[in-house]
Amino acid sequence: MDTRRTHRRTRTGGTRFRATLLTAALLATACSAGGASTSAGSPAAKAAGATEAATATLTPLPKATPAELSPYYEQKLGWRDCGVPGFQCATMKAPLDYAKPADGDVRLAVARKKATGPGKRLGSLLVNPGGPGGSAIGYLQQYAGIGYPAKVRAQYDMVAVDPRGVARSEPVECLDGREMDAYTRTDVTPDDAGETDELVDAYKEFAEGCGAEAPKLLRHVSTVEAARDMDVLRAVLGDEKLTYVGASYGTFLGATYAGLFPDRTGRLVLDGAMDPSLPARRLNLEQTEGFETAFQSFAKDCVKQPDCPLGDKDTTPDQVGKNLKSFFDDLDAKPLPAGDADGRKLTESLATTGVIAAMYDEGAWQQLRESLTSAIKEKDGAGLLILSDSYYEREADGGYSNLMFANAAVNCLDLPAAFSSPDEVRDALPDFEKASPVFGEGLAWSSLNCAYWPVKPTGEPHRIEAAGATPIVVVGTTRDPATPYRWAEALSDQLTSGHLLTYEGDGHTAYGRGSSCIDSAINTYLLTGTAPEDGKRCS
Repeated sequence: MDTRRTHRRTRTGGTRFRATLLTAALLATACSAGGASTSAGSPAAKAAGATEAATATLTPLPKATPAELSPYYEQKLGWRDCGVPGFQCATMKAPLDYAKPADGDVRLAVARKKATGPGKRLGSLLVNPGGPGGSAIGYLQQYAGIGYPAKVRAQYDMVAVDPRGVARSEPVECLDGREMDAYTRTDVTPDDAGETDELVDAYKEFAEGCGAEAPKLLRHVSTVEAARDMDVLRAVLGDEKLTYVGASYGTFLGATYAGLFPDRTGRLVLDGAMDPSLPARRLNLEQTEGFETAFQSFAKDCVKQPDCPLGDKDTTPDQVGKNLKSFFDDLDAKPLPAGDADGRKLTESLATTGVIAAMYDEGAWQQLRESLTSAIKEKDGAGLLILSDSYYEREADGGYSNLMFANAAVNCLDLPAAFSSPDEVRDALPDFEKASPVFGEGLAWSSLNCAYWPVKPTGEPHRIEAAGATPIVVVGTTRDPATPYRWAEALSDQLTSGHLLTYEGDGHTAYGRGSSCIDSAINTYLLTGTAPEDGKRCS
């Protein structure tokens, strides 16, 4: 769902970073506990079909490295120029299957920017922007390696590895550009049996494409395997413990590492936290609530502005939502021209994705108002199509990054599918539409995609306690659209050494978004090891 948090230039000239994906696979992930005391009280948690959080706990791996894995842990990286000033790149080997390392390797792309000094070098700081499917190397080179605080970059080698199946690390590929164009405009609010069949066919075609291109790799792109890869990288870099900043899905990856290797866990920042004890349906339902919370915040702001196309100062947020839903219904019947070179029009599904994209960052609200004004009043869908393309990482030449492919591959492996049939979706529609009258129907149907995945899931929901780990900082934003705040509460409760740091505000994730209180607390932790007081709140 992302989903993800990578700073990169969009075609509008703005900078955006998203951590968690929604659309193609929503946010289905695995592992971790949920602090049932914090999550169980939400309306979504009480909804029919939203099963309770798991009670099983992720078991740490043995402290001793198995002899058959020694060649991986003892390998030497051949660093070379990346083509990006100041950065070096290398390729690391990991076993495709940790249970059968003799069966072959997967090659993982690694990048770093060495500590600039002055000050004592503190080791390596590994970063991950989330997704799953976001390029950690892209995030490092475009933001973290140049945009993290100077004091942090002075004392740490800034490092990233693209997880297996992602970007530069043997990427999963499923559809070509034209096929993806068709996939992204597929109607995810089917009105009849024919449209339901079309949606199911689209999910099947997507899944078959992924299975045909990477049949072996597709079985080995789980979060647990990616976390084990990070431990190999930690050893190869010469660090006794892992220091890590992960956003959104990256929090699940980091928490999984802590659960598997608590004695090797150093300073971990988990920003925009997930609660991986939840089953896929409940994750998706609670995320739907999160987007409704964010939309309500946008709606309240929109009607205060003179250019709001969805109402004026006397319009309630609920009525703003009804006005937007009416606009989506009009698009369902008649898509708008968008001036696209490839002849694409703005459909209901593409417009919905464009709106959702803007929910990740309140800095995009003005752009969203302008795009909606053009579409509603001038019948020009170009602005919303640009927002949608940015979300999907569609390039100007019509190609796509592998973001959506990797997202589905990891999510569908990490957890059993949210729904197994269209009938199950229909039964759950009232709960999703209650969670979000604007987005609920589309997000419910989007949760069906893993039902047709060519590989059976290997993960289950479970708690992560990481007993014995040093203090871990868990960051939650109160009106986060993609990772609801209660997930941060839940994860910090599960982790034996969790420290909850709260940002009272809008947008997805908190570090580096303008709160000096949040940034100071995290920087102090990274530089000195002193975690903020558990429960500290910032604005």
